[in-house]
Amino acid sequence: MTQNNALLTGKVVFITGASRGIGAAAARLFAAEGASVVLAARSREPLDLLVKEIRTAGGVADAVTMDLADRASIRAAVDRVEELHGRLDGAFNNGATIQHPGPLDTTSDEDVDVQFAVNFRAHWVAMTAEAALMRRGGAGAIVNTSSIGSRRANPALPAYAAMKRALNSLTETAAVTWAPQGIRVNGITPGGTATEMIDAWEAATPGVVDRITASTPLGRMAEPREVAEVAAWLLSDRASMVTGAIVPVDGGAGA
Repeated sequence: MTQNNALLTGKVVFITGASRGIGAAAARLFAAEGASVVLAARSREPLDLLVKEIRTAGGVADAVTMDLADRASIRAAVDRVEELHGRLDGAFNNGATIQHPGPLDTTSDEDVDVQFAVNFRAHWVAMTAEAALMRRGGAGAIVNTSSIGSRRANPALPAYAAMKRALNSLTETAAVTWAPQGIRVNGITPGGTATEMIDAWEAATPGVVDRITASTPLGRMAEPREVAEVAAWLLSDRASMVTGAIVPVDGGAGA
């Protein structure tokens, strides 16, 4: 399964939001690129199926259930990585939740609370736990999934975009703070990507996919693997001088 010039050979990589979409694509890709992957999400069944698929193809994979809204659950998942492998080389903090689409003045307090807990605080908790484990090995790399919506006004998803913009700031701060310890931290900002999250948005607001496609210079939605490819490179030693970057993966939509 592993290629001779694989990006992630010998690395232990933790992936959140791994049961579907970009996270599942990353699990398959990172394993194919030589990583031992530990997959985390709330739902155990899709994780187990993915682990079986990767192992059948000759890869190394394990699963752990984790709730991004639960700080103890996140820390326990990172502890499980240590139990399995004794170290952590890379982390792809990809898990997220969409808000109920609607304008700023109709976004509920409850929606804001969920967005804060899952799309911002969870990354803070995960990153600090991941970095603590990485320090024991002397180095590591973290990639956070943000959104094109973090780079500009987002009237349809105001709370989601606000938390993702805060995540960009946190990513940059962590990169500067942890660079002396050999830990690189970067973010990616996908544009329209063919995932279940976009499907849910389309169901709530018909026409979203057409509008996203029309506003993308490359003229199409991204496939989840295309986003995962960028994360794989950022986690690899080939990106050894890249930290504090927020990398667009949006087909030119943010240009």
